[in-house]
Amino acid sequence: MDPESWQVYPDHQWAFWHAGEHAPRRVARADVARELAPALEPMELGALEVNRVDGTSSRVSAILTDTHTDACVVLQDGAVVLEQYGEHVDPLRPHALMSVTKPIVGCVAAILVERGLLDPDRLVTDYVPELEHSGYRGATVRHVLDMRSGVRFSEEYTNPVAEIRELDRWIGWSQRVGGEGPHGLYAYLLTLRADAPHGGEFRYRSAEADVLGWVCERAAGTEMAELVSSLIWQPMGAAHDADLICDGNGTAVHDGGLCATARDVARFGQLLLDGGVVPDGVGGQRPVVPLRWLRQAWGVDADVREAFASSPAEQMFPGGWFRNQLWFRPGPHGDVLVCLGIYGQMVHVSRRTRTVCVKLSSWPDAQSPAHLQDTIRAFDAIGGALTRSDASDTRQRLPGVILGLNRKGSASPRHDSVI
Repeated sequence: MDPESWQVYPDHQWAFWHAGEHAPRRVARADVARELAPALEPMELGALEVNRVDGTSSRVSAILTDTHTDACVVLQDGAVVLEQYGEHVDPLRPHALMSVTKPIVGCVAAILVERGLLDPDRLVTDYVPELEHSGYRGATVRHVLDMRSGVRFSEEYTNPVAEIRELDRWIGWSQRVGGEGPHGLYAYLLTLRADAPHGGEFRYRSAEADVLGWVCERAAGTEMAELVSSLIWQPMGAAHDADLICDGNGTAVHDGGLCATARDVARFGQLLLDGGVVPDGVGGQRPVVPLRWLRQAWGVDADVREAFASSPAEQMFPGGWFRNQLWFRPGPHGDVLVCLGIYGQMVHVSRRTRTVCVKLSSWPDAQSPAHLQDTIRAFDAIGGALTRSDASDTRQRLPGVILGLNRKGSASPRHDSVI
């Protein structure tokens, strides 16, 4: 796989199913997989009509086709209600998750915090002293968890000199030149500089997840592949090994290197829906991700909301927020947790409808607002149909907002792309 072209349309569809073969670390599956049983009374969800962003109406099945779906799995109460794959696809093969990797690394951090190995209020340089002379000097672990450092980092994928593209080049540098000169993910993080105070507005920066992953490795004394395997993948009951892409130095790409099957991604979504617990096999539950961590993320406060409202992300998810490497948006059936990755990777978790919707894709472009919103509308419609509930007016239900801040906030439509 060519590191220069593996994200280029149309060859990237094949590449996304084979990305895990590229300098990987193995993330081991569970000895006993969590069962995903089929629904007892399946519904023809593909026939649901959805109002699209362009004003037309389409069936869910058409939206999945039009948005270049490679795999789609929908669960309700842990049972499979929809499962669909593209042509010539092996459902047992891992697919590139891109930035859906970030919330998994965030959950690793949550467990380390719960075990007393990581303190969100400490400086990142307490764990990684090498960052002392970078823009992350003075930033706390909490700042990178919520992407609120003041480090200059653009996610503008169409700009060849944006930091996100420079990061890609440094990750692949040692593979192209045989290790000569400075190269690699961690070396690149040391070059970043701050242009604003830490703790201000939310700005989506992939580098924050990479710093977080580096901090987790130092705090635990263990590489990320082993942390994901032992803390998340095995305890949640993954049925298949995952792959974690590394740079030429063997450093895990924490911001987007995980490759996994759609069903195992659905198991991760179900873990989030269930408050971080899994069945223990004897009628009880076993904790995996700390409940307090997920409650903190779902229960936005005024500061987190205001930081989001003043960012360009407000245009994408009006009234939303970002916390602990997780996105949240008000939906027609209540607040929804969302994990996102470029080229159309998504996990959509609705507590109100008890659904987990996973979509792995190969959009022609890294970002597509229309594809994103059409997918979200399709998943909202699926949840509503499964629970036979009508859409509510989210303006009347703002449970996550405290301290009197209106969730609508003050949108600021500017700056770079946000995922």
